[in-house]
Amino acid sequence: MIGPGKPAKILLIDSNVLFSKRLGDALRREGFEVTTATQAAFALTTLEYNAPSVIVCATNMREMGALEIARIIHADPKNAALPVIAMGDGSQRALMESFQAGCDDYIDRRLSPGVIANHIKNIVISKLEGFQPTQMLGQADTSLSGNLTHHDLTGVMQMLGQARQTGALTINAGETDAVLFYDGGEITHAECGPLFGDEAVIHILKNCVRCGSGVYKFIYGAASAQRTVLRSATDLMLDAMREFDETERTGSDELADREAQ
Repeated sequence: MIGPGKPAKILLIDSNVLFSKRLGDALRREGFEVTTATQAAFALTTLEYNAPSVIVCATNMREMGALEIARIIHADPKNAALPVIAMGDGSQRALMESFQAGCDDYIDRRLSPGVIANHIKNIVISKLEGFQPTQMLGQADTSLSGNLTHHDLTGVMQMLGQARQTGALTINAGETDAVLFYDGGEITHAECGPLFGDEAVIHILKNCVRCGSGVYKFIYGAASAQRTVLRSATDLMLDAMREFDETERTGSDELADREAQ
């Protein structure tokens, strides 16, 4: 049982019947009531008479997937607060596109059904009970730390934003030593070497993706008197991924030209 009363309802939308069955079984073991659908358009027609607590939908649907559903759901005042969780291929770009479309979270569909179900359970608890990352810490702890090999920086940043945290996120990845200050989930100030603000955030993200490893620590409650970051974290992440992709393509083209000579 997820909360008091009846079990929370999951509307699971995925065209792969076998995958849906395995994930549905795993979600039921976590205490959910699960309804499955193979077509997103049809599933949306059931919201009026069988409203779920959360929608879990694949991004690779043939006609309509999680990104389209999130936009439709959140444009409807009656369903604007209904969480939509996207399941995709686990790429950085897919994660960014999901958050840009308004999805509440993103899960790598290649994970085992049990892991996905547990992740969904944590998200639902977060929505129902006002869960904050600080609740995972002992009372004596004032920071949250981790390894960027196991948790990508964009995911950590999104988590802090979704949970509306205030504090300082310090990052050490290769030659990158940086700090991002959050206030109520928004990045307000960023420093990396001589760079500040929006430029620093983009630089940090690109370098962390390129490095692929490193460590981070979030110090709860730390504040900055400066306000140098003016754009949203999602916009900055998308710009960083775009610039990273362009750099990679340019490097590949130059290598191909040298090999052809």
